[in-house]
Amino acid sequence: MKYIAIFCGSSLGINPVFAEQAELLGRELVKHGYGIVYGGGNVGLMGAVADSVLDAGGEVIGVIPEFLSLKELEHLAITQVHRVKTMSERKDMMNELCDGVITLPGGFGTLDEYFEMLTLGQLSQHKKGVALLNTEGYYDPLIKMVDNMIDNGFLKDEYRDIFIVDKQVIPLISKIKNYKAPLNEKWAEPKIIKR
Repeated sequence: MKYIAIFCGSSLGINPVFAEQAELLGRELVKHGYGIVYGGGNVGLMGAVADSVLDAGGEVIGVIPEFLSLKELEHLAITQVHRVKTMSERKDMMNELCDGVITLPGGFGTLDEYFEMLTLGQLSQHKKGVALLNTEGYYDPLIKMVDNMIDNGFLKDEYRDIFIVDKQVIPLISKIKNYKAPLNEKWAEPKIIKR
């Protein structure tokens, strides 16, 4: 089975649409043959997406740091849980276990996880699609910021191709399934020149 890493908030946010879209995403991922890897909690959007995958008969793998196990209320009904020591170990393991990433609304931790995976893709350290589910325009300011980075010469225009965004679940899953990482010679393995 293939797994999509889900990065999202441990709260529900103020708009009920966030949870509705998280639940829809979980159901649709199972329909498309995916399980999920996520942060291991049973609260907020984390709990909503995990429960919807479980209810649809899918597999859910949680990766949770021991110090967050109680704070985030570890989900006890998921398929498998990995307890790790640090947030960095959590991100590394989620990267190892997943075949792609979808990021839902969230806070600092969500963006930290998202940007690490996006940056690793930019540096050709993986070839996975890393996407934003832009529910209710939540990530519109971030999309503008990426445009600003490109306009000001801090990000090459070619990196728009790795910046996958959609406001709707089903097209976003399709974009992840069909993603082809660009060949980035700058960050690829160096060629050894024999003399």
